[in-house]
Amino acid sequence: MILGLFFALPDVDSDVTPWIHWKLSADLSESPTNLSAGPVLVTVEYDVAPEQVDKFLHAVRGYSRIRRRDGAYRWGIFQDMEKPGLFLETFLTASWGEHLRQHARATQADRAIEEAVLNSILGSPRVSHLISPKIHR
Repeated sequence: MILGLFFALPDVDSDVTPWIHWKLSADLSESPTNLSAGPVLVTVEYDVAPEQVDKFLHAVRGYSRIRRRDGAYRWGIFQDMEKPGLFLETFLTASWGEHLRQHARATQADRAIEEAVLNSILGSPRVSHLISPKIHR
């Protein structure tokens, strides 16, 4: 209790009701992939206009906390050296099942971050899912 006096949580109300906004393609949602297969690398490619880069970077950094909260153990954002308006968000999850569960963990409070990201890019993000293959010796 004494620590609570010095390290009180912020007095902020967040709407944690579910927000099912991620839609998996039929191919992925019906995939026969073993739920324990992994790790899984998810990449999200964004096209950003030069005048929107600062706004985009500020917004997309909010995904770091969200992705980690929802099960990712590594997150990053990278800029293409040859195409400065191209950015690649990456995150790793332990398994395919863990990534599928991420789709159900988004909350209404996450919506503002997603809208800020989407409002600072051209077109729609392109998502890829890569699973580490088992190597047989």
